[in-house]
Amino acid sequence: MVTQTDSLISLSIAPAQVIRGTGALEQVGDAIARLGSRPLLVGGNHTLKVIQPRLEPVLAAQNCTIAQASYGADCSESALVSLKQAVAAHQADLIIGIGGGKALDAAKLLADQCRLAIVTIPTSGATCAAWTALSNIYSDAGAFLYDVSLARCPDLLVLDYDLVATAPQRTLVAGIGDAIAKWYEASVSSGQSDKTFLIAAVQQARVLRDILFQKSAIALQEPGGDAWREVVDATVLMAGVIGGIGGAQCRTVAAHAVHNGLTHLLESHGTLHGEKVAFGILVQLRLEEMIQGNRLATTSRQQLLKFYGEIGLPQTLTDLGLAEVSIANLQHAAEIACADSSDIHRLPFKVAPTQLMAAMVSTMAPCHNLRNEESFEVEYPTQTLNLNP
Repeated sequence: MVTQTDSLISLSIAPAQVIRGTGALEQVGDAIARLGSRPLLVGGNHTLKVIQPRLEPVLAAQNCTIAQASYGADCSESALVSLKQAVAAHQADLIIGIGGGKALDAAKLLADQCRLAIVTIPTSGATCAAWTALSNIYSDAGAFLYDVSLARCPDLLVLDYDLVATAPQRTLVAGIGDAIAKWYEASVSSGQSDKTFLIAAVQQARVLRDILFQKSAIALQEPGGDAWREVVDATVLMAGVIGGIGGAQCRTVAAHAVHNGLTHLLESHGTLHGEKVAFGILVQLRLEEMIQGNRLATTSRQQLLKFYGEIGLPQTLTDLGLAEVSIANLQHAAEIACADSSDIHRLPFKVAPTQLMAAMVSTMAPCHNLRNEESFEVEYPTQTLNLNP
């Protein structure tokens, strides 16, 4: 989170403590007990059931009295109401968030609103939510609504490689897509800045991209191996560092805007956050090609398409399960992604919903050297979309 009043800038860069390693859960009792003695465990029903046999003895040994509460299906306003009731009923003095991005976002926001300490325990490498001072809010139907900047990053992040290794491999692939977006978005939103921390964040995003290019395929072939742990560190920890150093100016642009719009399509709910974000990177690069005539964006898109093919990230709307989505629904998603408050407006050019739709349906198309006075047409199910910059 970055707030600024005149020359005053406040940064929430990192958790107060990060503990990572094999079997980390069994070794963090003291660290958790220093933060509170009546923790409320927040996660999904399945996650809580799986984690309790490992975590409960650790906390019991520290004389902690625990309770647990499910956040439901989404980090939503109604879920927060229910979770606050659980905090009051247990008289909790500490929140422990366990799970994926939505579970951790719910736990972080709950702790922030209740002014309690927060421990995050990610169960996959799908996002950097365990690190950040930010929570995304969704509707009860799973549509993205808005995000909330929090007062601080978590007090303690516990990254247990054994726990993360139990997650489906698809979650780490999605995390790679979410993390690699840092470069493509940060380099656009802050790439020309002369501010020291923003320069540092953008360069870290470039390093993160290179690590993922080099190690992802190997990591996925050898789960639990050295390369796998490095990639998990990249998706959970290093991606969070970039957002912490760079703040809002170095966080999201078109890739996440596309994700946000797509969440309003019921047909997209079978895909993960990072899968939609990864697709959004291709859309962002396609916009740069079509509207700016940017040849570097063409090269980057072709490089990503090859990389996506190697590790299994979606390259088209069809890959996202949206082959049969109506053009009216696609337009609805594009309009949400182009709303006045959207981060898509961090791009150095204006984007209209029709232009975004054209980019979304043509992520694998050959380059068209378009300038502002030209138009672009693409066939989509039964109707032609026209790009008129």
